[in-house]
Amino acid sequence: MNMKKLVLLITVAAFITGCNSGDRGQLVGVKGKRWHPEKPYGMTLVPGGAFIMGKSDDDLAGVNDAPTKTVTVRAFYMDETEITNSEYRQFVEWVRDSTIRRKLAIIADDYGLTPGNGDTGEYAFLDADPDNMNVYEKYMYDNYYSFSVDYEGRKINKNAKLIFKTDDYPDEYYAEVMDSMYLPIEESYNGVRTWNVKQFKFRYTNMDIEAAAKNKNLKRSDFITQEDVEIYPDTTVWIRDFAYSYNEPMHNDYFWHEAYGDYPVVGVSWKQANAFCQWRTLYHSGYRKSKGKHPVNKYRLPSEAEWEYAARGGLQGATFPWGGPYAKNDRGCFMANFKPLRGDYAADQALYTVEAKSYDPNDFNLYNMAGNVSEWVNASYDPNSYEYFSTINPSVNDKENNRKVVRGGSWKDVAYFLQVSTRDYEYADSARSYIGFRTVQDYMGTEITKNAATN
Repeated sequence: MNMKKLVLLITVAAFITGCNSGDRGQLVGVKGKRWHPEKPYGMTLVPGGAFIMGKSDDDLAGVNDAPTKTVTVRAFYMDETEITNSEYRQFVEWVRDSTIRRKLAIIADDYGLTPGNGDTGEYAFLDADPDNMNVYEKYMYDNYYSFSVDYEGRKINKNAKLIFKTDDYPDEYYAEVMDSMYLPIEESYNGVRTWNVKQFKFRYTNMDIEAAAKNKNLKRSDFITQEDVEIYPDTTVWIRDFAYSYNEPMHNDYFWHEAYGDYPVVGVSWKQANAFCQWRTLYHSGYRKSKGKHPVNKYRLPSEAEWEYAARGGLQGATFPWGGPYAKNDRGCFMANFKPLRGDYAADQALYTVEAKSYDPNDFNLYNMAGNVSEWVNASYDPNSYEYFSTINPSVNDKENNRKVVRGGSWKDVAYFLQVSTRDYEYADSARSYIGFRTVQDYMGTEITKNAATN
């Protein structure tokens, strides 16, 4: 009996301790990991606030698609510059290397090659070695991957170093995979084989949250789509955009040569810009996960209202990011890279684009919000959208409307298109030598507003 009483007392004590967990029976809430806001590298915090959106002066083009309207946007981070060639190349090389690793893993799987022999087996899927899988990985492999001919979801090995020098290929399987990544020999030019960039595809899933919120009777999976996007920039835009014009040096060198590394990437469609945002989110969150930290808020293209609010830099009713109404400062120097003086491209010290961190930033420390390259935003073009969109965080992006808004004007545009309120558009699957983009990220919290910052 004494032993039974002792066991009972221990059980009751354990029950009481487990229930209270040190909270003494009080409502203290569930405590998660402490959150520390982190400004993403290369971005600046744009405080939320209200502003008058639209044309505050005469609409010289007579488009009348931007009537004035007071709107409010929440705080967000924004890239200080347009995304550069160097930054976009990081995305391209990540996709290329991941594609190679996946092909190597598949061929290792097909031929039963495993790590430890110094051959293609070093690149086998990580789940090829059950002894090194954790419980969750074993569960996923047993229930989803082991009976599927599709390799989706299996973990590639990113630790094994890729070999690009042909003399060092470990075996014929590796040579087969690498050969498949290049254009055929008969398509080589000047004795140089080039990558088959058609294979540089980024796959991601996307969920239409707005549609899901309006159709609660449907399943979540009904609103999830999978996208496969060829992500290499279209370098031929330098030729196709300008008939009877010699621009081959830009076609040949602009994207890949390090001389242009800090210049804004162009030849990127709206769809490719969105794919970049998805990758940047994946890449940043992957690193934070490895450190046991929260994933980041997703990177995305700015809404049209966010872009204009950021471009104004806190100046109400201004024509340009620096104020206005002129495109020159008091010393007679042009304030942006555009097409001045009826086509004297060199008058502003540039023929084509300039480095992304050129000219003076606006009061939000954002560079080239006017000129250099126009920028994709996350909005479909409707000339009447200002009449019906919300006054708080307005966003109009109809997936059925393939005309997507571009803002800010470019190196080949006249000053009208540099105005912060001017709207223009291009088709989502089109790429141009004068359109680039920059990304934003939502700020966690609501206390950062322009009013609070100035009071």
